Amino acid sequence: MAFKPLHDRVLVKRVESEEKTAGGLIIPDSAKEKPAEGEVVAVGEGARKDNGELIEMAVKAGDKVLFGKWSGTEVTIDGQELLIMKESDILGIITDGAAAKAA
Repeated sequence: MAFKPLHDRVLVKRVESEEKTAGGLIIPDSAKEKPAEGEVVAVGEGARKDNGELIEMAVKAGDKVLFGKWSGTEVTIDGQELLIMKESDILGIITDGAAAKAA
């Protein structure tokens, strides 16, 4: 992909939600909410302090993240619908269950 976010912005691809409920009911497209979970595609270099010092990004490409329902700006890049948001709009990083047990 030929796009790199600037400063503390993050490019996120939404993860598709489940088609069925836990009880087995099929959810039609019109009733689905947009998922608030996604995968980080690209990150900027980070924000800068007043003295010019770079603040490292807490997320990296490939991280699975949760973000606010109305976070980000929807854009289409290379035919994919993506979100551009500030790192502060990300609520947290989802870790793999196996990795969490090992720690």
